Amino acid sequence: MKRGMTGSYVSGPRIAGEQVRAFRPLPLPPNPQIEIDADLRERMDHTYVSLGRLDSASALLPDISLFLYTYIRREAVLSSKIEGTQSSLSDLLLFEIDEAPGVPVDDVREVSNYVSALDYGISKLKDGFPLSNRLLKEIHGILLSRGRGADKLPGEFRISQNWIGGTRPGNAAYVPPPAEDVPECISQLEKFIHNFPERTPALIKAALAHVQFETIHPFLDGNGRLGRLLITLILCSERVLSEPLLYLSIYLKKHRTVYYELLQEVRVDGDFEKWISFFIDGVRETAEQAVATARKLTVMFAHDRKVIEDLGRPGISALRVYTEFQKHPVLSLPLMQKRTGLSAPTVASAVKLLTSENLKIIKELTGKRRNRVFGYKQYLDTLGADE
Repeated sequence: MKRGMTGSYVSGPRIAGEQVRAFRPLPLPPNPQIEIDADLRERMDHTYVSLGRLDSASALLPDISLFLYTYIRREAVLSSKIEGTQSSLSDLLLFEIDEAPGVPVDDVREVSNYVSALDYGISKLKDGFPLSNRLLKEIHGILLSRGRGADKLPGEFRISQNWIGGTRPGNAAYVPPPAEDVPECISQLEKFIHNFPERTPALIKAALAHVQFETIHPFLDGNGRLGRLLITLILCSERVLSEPLLYLSIYLKKHRTVYYELLQEVRVDGDFEKWISFFIDGVRETAEQAVATARKLTVMFAHDRKVIEDLGRPGISALRVYTEFQKHPVLSLPLMQKRTGLSAPTVASAVKLLTSENLKIIKELTGKRRNRVFGYKQYLDTLGADE
């Protein structure tokens, strides 16, 4: 449904001698309200089923923490790649064990910040903290705490004009509302998230809140990453998901051009239904991929464990080392010793077994003769974040 413009153009500050023409959105929910026809209802129902399967899959995993540890890091890599970083999952895991990554440290530090911000946000929700602007600011503060963006007011809404694309507001693809309008706009978004003036179904709430957040663009930097994270936070806070296992970064990266076109169509034409349809398809596709990945990893863990157990006595120490690779897929020899409590010679023997032609479960990653680092290669390949 084309409602017409969902906001108004207002004059912002003069920048480089030009008068800024910025877009100030109307509060949510849309007026007229969202039109849920039979097709959209059916797609929503299928998506809720897919989300239910994802939630059930997380409950069936032998240890959800094993999956979450690396899955969250995969999302951090993919979300940051959309913003231009070159870091891979292996780079991040190397960085976390104090080994030099294969890309500039600023890139991988930015990804590491994302992991910390996501962990913080989810833990606060689990502690009963409401999904609020205060929490978003705290998450943003962590997101931009180190490296690039540390000078872009971490944890504070912007107090100056920003824009998307172009070299100045005059040739930008989109200019968000002036800084003085941000507090009111973001306050209205918070009310909508908390079902004021009316309750909104979780999927539609996540779709609308995301597009509104991107439209307000309340921070000087990090809006894209936090806007994508907001989707997961809403689904968790609404109890649609019990664990943070759904991230749309791959889907939005794959359909990047359509994504930006739809955001702009919402602003200019008010076609929320078209955006919601795209969003719901992405959630369903992503949920189904996550379930398939969880199942594949469960089968892989069981297979590799059995192969090691079938070795008998020689495999006892190798199994202890392998168990640590399930928790942390990239480890150095000293870390293996520390985590398993095994001696250096015993760890070396276990690694020799796990890297042997017969098993090939782990692989040396750095090519070094000393201070070697090993990775659970099939695990990393299954997650696919090194592409």
